[in-house]
Amino acid sequence: MTLRDCERAAEIRVGGWQTAYREIVPQSYLDRMSVPENTERQRMRFLQPNPGVLNLVAVQDGEITGWLCHGPYRDGEAHTDDAELYALYVAPGRYRGGIGRALLRQSTRRCAAAGHGRMFLWVLKENDGARRFYEACGFVPDGAEEPFEVDGVEVPEVRYVRKLTG
Repeated sequence: MTLRDCERAAEIRVGGWQTAYREIVPQSYLDRMSVPENTERQRMRFLQPNPGVLNLVAVQDGEITGWLCHGPYRDGEAHTDDAELYALYVAPGRYRGGIGRALLRQSTRRCAAAGHGRMFLWVLKENDGARRFYEACGFVPDGAEEPFEVDGVEVPEVRYVRKLTG
């Protein structure tokens, strides 16, 4: 991913939230999501030195169709030796075409090559489609759950893990 790709990644992220989280996250929040604000946030994160964080994009026919970000697992403020999938989004209308799997395959390969033994991720508990996707890709829930609140509504997250080596 390059700095020029931040706007498209933001479009994909906002579209992903507005599509996948409908009926999970309050519609008022989804309606307020802004591509320009997300683009600016994306650019700021991209420009900050953050060792071990990698952004990947999927490109089909010259168009970015997916975006993934991974880095060190965050345990509170501390980073561990494990990896964490921070974000994985596919452009609405491009679901079920193998884009997410290809990005995740590349990410897990890179994390394993970097010496990470496991990869963790957090997913909204009620996001059944994403949970099925991650389970099909070898991730399993490990029993950890975190509260997450959006516009005053609880939308808890569950943690998944996958071994990368062995």
